[in-house]
Amino acid sequence: MTINKFTSKRAPYFEDVPDEKWNDWRWQMANRLNSVDDFEKILKLTESEKKALNSDGLFRVDITPYYASLIDPLDENDPIRKQVIPTAGEIVPFTGMMEDSLAEDRHSPVPGLVHRYPDRVLMLVTTQCASYCRYCTRSRIVGDPSATFSKSEFALQLDYLRKTPQVRDVLLSGGDPLTLAPKVLEQLLTALREIPHIEIIRIGSRVPVFMPQRVTDQLCDMLQRFHPLWLNIHVNHPNEISKELEVACDKLTRAGIPLGNQSVLLAGVNDCVHIQRKLVQDLVQIRVRPYYLYQCDLVDGAGHFRTPVAKGIEIIEGLRGHTSGYAVPTYVVDAPGGGGKIPVMPNYLISASDHKIVLRNYEGYITTYEEPVEYQIHDPETCSYCQSKRGEPGQSGVSGLLDGEEMFIKPEGFDLLHNRGGGQHRLRNNEDKWKPLGIGQILK
Repeated sequence: MTINKFTSKRAPYFEDVPDEKWNDWRWQMANRLNSVDDFEKILKLTESEKKALNSDGLFRVDITPYYASLIDPLDENDPIRKQVIPTAGEIVPFTGMMEDSLAEDRHSPVPGLVHRYPDRVLMLVTTQCASYCRYCTRSRIVGDPSATFSKSEFALQLDYLRKTPQVRDVLLSGGDPLTLAPKVLEQLLTALREIPHIEIIRIGSRVPVFMPQRVTDQLCDMLQRFHPLWLNIHVNHPNEISKELEVACDKLTRAGIPLGNQSVLLAGVNDCVHIQRKLVQDLVQIRVRPYYLYQCDLVDGAGHFRTPVAKGIEIIEGLRGHTSGYAVPTYVVDAPGGGGKIPVMPNYLISASDHKIVLRNYEGYITTYEEPVEYQIHDPETCSYCQSKRGEPGQSGVSGLLDGEEMFIKPEGFDLLHNRGGGQHRLRNNEDKWKPLGIGQILK
């Protein structure tokens, strides 16, 4: 592969670091920046940043030297800087804020395993990351070594999977699975592959972005033993796509690992259709398929990053038709309270009658589509796939939500369903983590 489009950067402070150290992921982990003194070696901190860094109870701060080098030290509004260096906005509460906004711990039959959808689970395998995003949806546990998952909890997770044959897809996340000791990661993947009904293994990782040095030939050789295996990375801005990331993605794709990207819509970082268009077009050049664009979660510390949902719809409007279809991600709101991902898209269907629909394209071109007059309705009674489909509870009523009386409505038995037969454990003890601030009460 010829690497010539994207560039490599190294902050002046690190120019004397030998290449053999700089390119060693263990050196990158051991030399992360996390204090006022550390950051002022590469840039001048603002008063807002200093205030945040000196605050008690701040979500963990760690930035790899590589990723810190991508920051423009002269730009206080640098989009990479905003993602990893805290500001005073991080400590300001906002309406709807929750400790666990997606109710992951409530939907965990055993610690660290989230079973929200019928055929797939989220398996949290560590609380550690290479660097820490200031909008992290799992800041309640991520970055806390005391909250990490033990071997005994891994055993509980695996035992649950063995006993739950409807699960065919397992997503490893955390924290970041690629920060695990290589041997531990290999052992987990081996155990999952020994479960016959698990068809797909996925890994969600920001390590290739924060620390592409971790993507070694040895890692790729190990991962490709466990196919079919997919990997989603997390790039929010074109400035994060470097020569090093391009090389890392090339190694992964050559190992047969399909790559997707999950972005978060962040105010002041990527809330611009032109930034997003550049991002998705650069991603497909390094063979990464844009997968999701997430609305920012209602999590503690992320209030200053939130945008109106209308901004996300505007961005999708500016992508669909304006770039390749496979470069357009699905814009989703991960529903507060644990409802899962809900796609939110522009409306291309204008109207409909019995046998005709009216559509518009990205240009405003309006057309009709004639639907068939004679159509043999599909009979679920004779369809084996329909017969084996698992029924899911519905949901109704929005008036109270619009009035601010509640943030979510749960169908009868919702919590019991998502309990998945699990018992009480340490992640379910505190009911306050699911109470939205300022909803149904006066915000103080």
